[in-house]
Amino acid sequence: MTGAIDIRESVSGNVPAIEKIYSAAFPEEDLLPLVVDLLALSKTPTVLSLAAFEGREVVGHIVFTACRVTGADVDVALLGPLCVAPSRQRQGIGGALIGAGLERLKKQGVSRVFVLGDPAYYGRFGFTSDDYVAPPYELPKEWHGAWQSLCLYEDTSRLTGTLAVPEPWRQQTLWTP
Repeated sequence: MTGAIDIRESVSGNVPAIEKIYSAAFPEEDLLPLVVDLLALSKTPTVLSLAAFEGREVVGHIVFTACRVTGADVDVALLGPLCVAPSRQRQGIGGALIGAGLERLKKQGVSRVFVLGDPAYYGRFGFTSDDYVAPPYELPKEWHGAWQSLCLYEDTSRLTGTLAVPEPWRQQTLWTP
């Protein structure tokens, strides 16, 4: 990283900058409605929204959403979306956001974190393919390895079921190409 990065919970005043980096980083995907809906929940225990700052500039953002696994009584979360300003990508900011979020979730007693994303990227943080907890919607076969999880605590029991997500995530288009 070129400058000092400070990671902290985002506040409503950060929303315009957060929206700007999502539009720049994902011009082909319209993640803004999801991000805005999740940010509206960030004042509740349902969402952990972290922003990476370089000075006063927001250069990255990540959301972790509290979820449930059907038939299980454990606290789990869904990682995503994650975004870094295009000019600041490949400098460790995304990894710093993931690490800070996982650390906070572990302190809150969250036992497992799920993500739908590039296995090569998320594998660097310990995520592995998860065939036991199903995502909320069936994924295309070519995305098989993209559904991953990371256990934050030593877990001797196998978690099985389907991930139950809050309303902003209940759009099938978020789970299919």
